[in-house]
Amino acid sequence: MTTALHRAAHWHRPLMVLSSAMAVLAVVCAIGVLTDPRVLTGVPIWLKPFKFSVSFALYAATLAWMLSQLRRRSRVVQRSATVIVAMSLVEMVVIVVQVLRGTTSHYNATTPLNAALWQLMGASIMVLFAAHVVVGVALLRRPALDRVTTWAVGLGLGLSGLGMLVAIPMVRPGQPPTAEGIAGAHSVGVPDGGPGLPLTGWSTTGGDLRIGHFVGLHALQMLPILAILLRRFGARLDERTRVRLLIVAGAAYGVLTLLLTWQALRGQPLLRPDLGTLTATAAVVAATATATRAVLLRRRRPELALAA
Repeated sequence: MTTALHRAAHWHRPLMVLSSAMAVLAVVCAIGVLTDPRVLTGVPIWLKPFKFSVSFALYAATLAWMLSQLRRRSRVVQRSATVIVAMSLVEMVVIVVQVLRGTTSHYNATTPLNAALWQLMGASIMVLFAAHVVVGVALLRRPALDRVTTWAVGLGLGLSGLGMLVAIPMVRPGQPPTAEGIAGAHSVGVPDGGPGLPLTGWSTTGGDLRIGHFVGLHALQMLPILAILLRRFGARLDERTRVRLLIVAGAAYGVLTLLLTWQALRGQPLLRPDLGTLTATAAVVAATATATRAVLLRRRRPELALAA
């Protein structure tokens, strides 16, 4: 454990500082959730900064690990990652400041100050996304230590970028305002702040665009974790088979992100899918299982030929 922490300390320092700061902020926000009685849009006022701080802590630590897997450092990647840190801090500062002021941060244009802070946050998100894309492209041009890790990094970054893109409908020009001065919403078919799932707050009465956004973003962790599991428990699988399994998983993950967004856009709660959503989900599961079986059978054929 000590050795692992020592290695992690030498990863991209600004990202690791951000991850540590967000971990501390998450603890502060958790205390706020438990002690501050204020409620905003139907949930404890400190819940949003808590969720965002946890997300940024994971994002920064994972990205720092990805950069550590490169055979040699890239100045473009290092600087782009630092830009991501700066933009993440801007977004978190706005969220926390608005909580301290007792109002919302997202979609809030009720006063000139609120509108300016929301525009600042929107600009920081756009710059963060651009820097994320730059890091992804640069990493793909500089392969990691092995092919499995290279594909895990590439797919994770690409799918997390997709997770950022599926959030666009929340602020699309045609999104009807839920109240005067509120431009945008994450719920579809119902007002924001209605009944929601525990902790996440995802709507249980209408569609919720945060679900696809959340799932897509965390591909950044899920694909590398799958690569680690394949390496640890797939000793009988050759490198090419592991890469193919990663590609199958990445394709399924991307389709799932789009499927969840499609479900939300039709005003459908996550736990109350209609026949169309169930059919599409079954098709994705069947296609993924078929592709996985095909990859594994292709791996076994040489062994069968030798046995014969």
